[in-house]
This record gives sequence, C-alpha cells and structure tokens, in this order.
Amino acid sequence: MSTLGVCLSLAAALQGTPAVFVPVTEFTLAWTHSIEKVRWEEDYAVRLDPATGQPVLLAVQARIKGSAAGMEPPPDAVLQHGWYVYTPAIRTPVELRLTRSEFTPDYDWCAQGSCQKMSDLIASDTGITRATACFNP
Repeated sequence: MSTLGVCLSLAAALQGTPAVFVPVTEFTLAWTHSIEKVRWEEDYAVRLDPATGQPVLLAVQARIKGSAAGMEPPPDAVLQHGWYVYTPAIRTPVELRLTRSEFTPDYDWCAQGSCQKMSDLIASDTGITRATACFNP
C-alpha cells in the first residue's frame, strides 16, 4: 500500500528532478508577513479523493494573528484568542505555490506537534516551491 504525503519540488527545477516526499496526512504552513510582521498559519490535510482514489490537498483552516494594511481577514473570520480564524475559500487547491526569498524568513512546516524551517525539507532556489498531495513516489 502506498503512503500518502506531500511532494515538494522547485518550480524552476529541471524536468526529471525528483521531488522531496514528506509522509504526512496533516500539516501547517506558517510564515510572518515580510512588511507588516503579522503571523499567518494555514492547516492542510492530505486525503484520498473518493471519486478518483488520488491524493488531494484539503485546506482545513487558516489563522491571521491580527490585521494590517492590505491583509484584512475575510468577512467570515472570527476573532479567537488574538487570531482571526476562518475556512479558506479554496478548499481543495491542486497545488500550493510558495514564494521563498533570501530576504525573508522561510516558511515554517509543522506536523505531528513540531515545526521546522521548510529549508530543512527542501532547499530554496529563492523562487517558487510547489507542494502537492501525492503517494510516496
């Protein structure tokens, strides 16, 4: 039986470059906005699509620690313990395209109760890192 998880790859990588497989069924991506210094967190799950049997990403919940110019939480967000909590509008993204820069702190990748920098999982080329639901390749 194949293991569910997330495949991380660099968008600019040469075709045929293997993705990094992370065996998770739930994870959180977190970052601090580079200008407003406001923390964002997004919770995801990896599930099997019952119609196709293929792995899919499910956006479960998102949180913003406060509000700032151009970063207002959506209208359905609820303030809980200093965080604006809401359900993302796009529930099943095909992929996450994560812009990473040498000028800002990297994303935090959190799973099973601990967090680490995304660079611990896949190096940054200061471009876009793609995250997709997948089976262990």
